[in-house]
Amino acid sequence: MVFELEGVELGADGKVVSYAKFLYPTNALVAQKTDSHGPPPQPRTSIPRAMPASRYKPAAAKSAPISTELGSDAGDPLEYNPNLLDDPQWPCGKHKRVLIFASYMTTVIEYVKPSDLKKDMNETFREKFPHVRLTLSKIRSLKREMRNLSEECNLEPVTVSMAYVYFEKLVLQGKLNKQNRKLCAGACVLLAAKISSDLRKNEVKQLIDKLEERFRFNRRDLIGFEFTVLVALELALYLPENQVLPHYRRLTQQF
Repeated sequence: MVFELEGVELGADGKVVSYAKFLYPTNALVAQKTDSHGPPPQPRTSIPRAMPASRYKPAAAKSAPISTELGSDAGDPLEYNPNLLDDPQWPCGKHKRVLIFASYMTTVIEYVKPSDLKKDMNETFREKFPHVRLTLSKIRSLKREMRNLSEECNLEPVTVSMAYVYFEKLVLQGKLNKQNRKLCAGACVLLAAKISSDLRKNEVKQLIDKLEERFRFNRRDLIGFEFTVLVALELALYLPENQVLPHYRRLTQQF
């Protein structure tokens, strides 16, 4: 069985696919020389290799395809929101009642069967994100598996937080389905461990063994799927602090 992510082309059937659009020059943080009449250079803006620096105009960024933009640390309303899938309001649904008094306001959640609450939560999530092919309860269940496995392998909370960001970005892009969800979760943990930890060869092997045991897939499928996830993330494994920190705070409270 071939596992894949929708919209991710790896060059099958002899095709050659270039991912140069995801690469940025190593001197991207160095101020570029601009015209004396032009706007001052933006120190944290990366310029793709395919476009000369003299033609780069920050004001025209709206016309660029979203898939080629990695965002900035300042944050954008259209960017990934680390509090979206962990919003505590999700389980409440229609069972939440707001009471407004003269000097204060309170919220009351009436008792409801857990099965009904779960069903209502998933229906509300499906209405808001019709392109996501997993239920919210399944997404959270996979994240718990990722956290438990990371505890067994003694991975730092920051590593788990980065894996959460990778995983949720792919979920919200609609690239996950019932067939590839576990492989995607395992690949996100593996990529986060490699990028944030100084793992030795035997430690990487031990992590892959644990992933294979926990998620019940073949390690060959995992290793092959790792690059697929990397391409789907546009090679952007280094994350801004505002995306990782909310997950890190929740994890440290749980630990």
